[in-house]
Amino acid sequence: MIDIRITQDKNELGRQAAALGAQAIRAALARHGEATIIVATGASQFEMLQHLVAADGIDWSKVTAFHLDEYVGLPQSHPASFRGYLKQRFLAPLAVKPAFVPVDGEADPLVETKRLNALIAGRRVDLCFAGIGENCHLAFNDPPADFETEQPYIVVTLDEACRRQQFGEGWFESFEAVPEQAISMSIRQILKSELIILSVPDARKAKAVKDALEGEVTPLHPASILQRHPNTVLFLDPPAASLLKTG
Repeated sequence: MIDIRITQDKNELGRQAAALGAQAIRAALARHGEATIIVATGASQFEMLQHLVAADGIDWSKVTAFHLDEYVGLPQSHPASFRGYLKQRFLAPLAVKPAFVPVDGEADPLVETKRLNALIAGRRVDLCFAGIGENCHLAFNDPPADFETEQPYIVVTLDEACRRQQFGEGWFESFEAVPEQAISMSIRQILKSELIILSVPDARKAKAVKDALEGEVTPLHPASILQRHPNTVLFLDPPAASLLKTG
């Protein structure tokens, strides 16, 4: 069962998600002497990252951070670049930096997925931060998502709903400018994380949240697979929770 926590507003959502994440990172460092985390991007993660980088008691030099996805062909200088986003909002505010493994969208996609897959293969992942897309995607695994591949990172084709979300959030000057492909962490690799923390604010995510939580587990609603993960915590604000039976 997914642990659902409805917060009073978007900032409190980010604060609570970051606090739980920081606690998990500190616990992993105490237990193992190191931690591996997965960090997410997009508008849903603004507040969480702001609070996470301010958290006390984390030796970031012992943390390795992968990220979920990146557009194919997009330079880091582009406002929509996820590796650029994380360098600005996650790495730059930290005095001590974690080891950061970026997804290079400008590299040959097949070569880059092979590189990333070798780096993450067999690695314990203590924590994954993520969100849920308007089309219920998880990372860039749009419907119908591949629930079977064991490859940690894969090349995916973005559907129209996903691309319209990216345009609607203001990352691109036009819908046509949104790339059609991305490199994404796969569903099975995300599920290998010992803890998954989802930050999902805003009314535009309400139907996806309902589909993920109250519908059947199906590749047509990729985030629904989290119903089968043993340790997922979902933070919502009231608008995102508005269609839930418990909301």
